[in-house]
Amino acid sequence: MRVIAGEARRLRLVTPEGNETRPTQDRIKETLFNMLQNDVPGAVFVDVFAGSGGIGIEALSRGAKKAYFIENNIKAVKCINQNLQTTRFEDKAVVLKQDVLVGLKNVREEEVHLIFADPPYESGLYERTFALLSKMPYVTEETLLIAECSLDMDLSVFEENGFEIIKEKRYKTNQHVFMRKSCD
Repeated sequence: MRVIAGEARRLRLVTPEGNETRPTQDRIKETLFNMLQNDVPGAVFVDVFAGSGGIGIEALSRGAKKAYFIENNIKAVKCINQNLQTTRFEDKAVVLKQDVLVGLKNVREEEVHLIFADPPYESGLYERTFALLSKMPYVTEETLLIAECSLDMDLSVFEENGFEIIKEKRYKTNQHVFMRKSCD
């Protein structure tokens, strides 16, 4: 896994051994950030279920001013910290080694611009994560949320929690769902 573009382009990132995390493939990460290219510069980015931190680090490399990494797996957190050292982004990063429901409450921002959430697919964590995000004061109608999920996931979980789906990008094995807080 590597950083695809920006300041830290081509630097290799470490990932935890085993199957506890599923790093987003470089090809899919590149497509995602091509879609977000105008939103990332100057943004506050939150990488939820951060794994090795590859998504948040890509955002920092492409000009995000700050990134939060929420991850409770100790091996993954060690990888995030090592990857932040490699890319020299420690001063722009906040690593929260916490359960997602605690970590989201510890994001200390007036507004977050981009939130990327990639929970374990069959975990039931989408419901709890997005229910909490809908109540967080830093999630405004301007905040863009992206969920990585399986192709067959019932997307009504997002709408039931007050989010409007604005775009879906399907790949061979999974999809990205883009949404904003509903205006009503």
